[in-house]
Amino acid sequence: MSSSNRRSFPLFALLSVVVVLAVLWVGVKFQRPTEPAPGQESPAARAAAPEGRTVTHGQGTTVVPLNPKRVVVFDLVALDILQALEVDVYGVAAPPFPPHLERFSDAAKYPRMGTLFEPDYEALQAARPDLIISGGRSSAKYANLSRIAPTLDVPMSGKDYIASVIANTELLARAFGKEEKARALIEELRESVADLQQMTATRGKGLVVLVTGGRMSAYGPGSRFGVIHGDFGVPEAAAGLQASLHGESINAEFIREKNPDWLFVIDRDAATGQNAGNARQVLDNELVRQTTAWQQGQVVYLDPATTYLSGGGIQSVKLLRDQVATAYTQQAQAQQ
Repeated sequence: MSSSNRRSFPLFALLSVVVVLAVLWVGVKFQRPTEPAPGQESPAARAAAPEGRTVTHGQGTTVVPLNPKRVVVFDLVALDILQALEVDVYGVAAPPFPPHLERFSDAAKYPRMGTLFEPDYEALQAARPDLIISGGRSSAKYANLSRIAPTLDVPMSGKDYIASVIANTELLARAFGKEEKARALIEELRESVADLQQMTATRGKGLVVLVTGGRMSAYGPGSRFGVIHGDFGVPEAAAGLQASLHGESINAEFIREKNPDWLFVIDRDAATGQNAGNARQVLDNELVRQTTAWQQGQVVYLDPATTYLSGGGIQSVKLLRDQVATAYTQQAQAQQ
């Protein structure tokens, strides 16, 4: 081999190595995924993340699909709020419904998915919902329902009643992107309740009584119907009542002893379609007739279905507020 050939061989080998390394570098560069900018998700992460709104509710946190269309509701409070938010639903629990939710009685338009207490799981599976809403009477079924589709559970109202109504309205508004509508509804409710408090504060004490099957229970602040005292501002005729779901058992003698200026009555039997008017018969006795409320014509029979079935809904509590306000206004006019 000549000396010139020996000099050119190392140079040729070196150039070959450089070319190979360059090819390898280009291949690696084009195969490597583009790194996301700081604070930015990678395409893979975006594809893996569920698309929807994360909503915290009565039994945890759920990712709600964006714009859910096949919504099944097992709670009348939730149904009340959704109607106020102008959100339609696919299926509901079987009736009864309060008057302002009467359109859901159309089973052809709103298929039945069971009852307020017991879902029809076969019908629910066939419906293929993309969102289920439980609450109140159906809350115990949340775990089963959440295995079928994303599920929200609306907590029951009680203590801090109006605050609970507002919180549940905001909860459902977040799920459906209806925050602006919710703000308007909440502001209207707050203003109307504040106006009512001006009427009730100095017009005497009240007692809230539920009548069912000939028996009576009284409810104080923090109880199921405590909104009359705690938020509407009616002073208590009977202080210290148990704040429980079923109230404190009382009789006609108790009512005469407490002698309320206002008697607010809920006829549970009428609400459930059993025996309308039973509450009037139970209260129309010698002892109750001795009270100021009876003698002054200040016995208010609250709308039974709205109060008992859907009382925690934002429409229901506004209807209840309006009924109480009307009673106070009419009585003031009659006394002039």
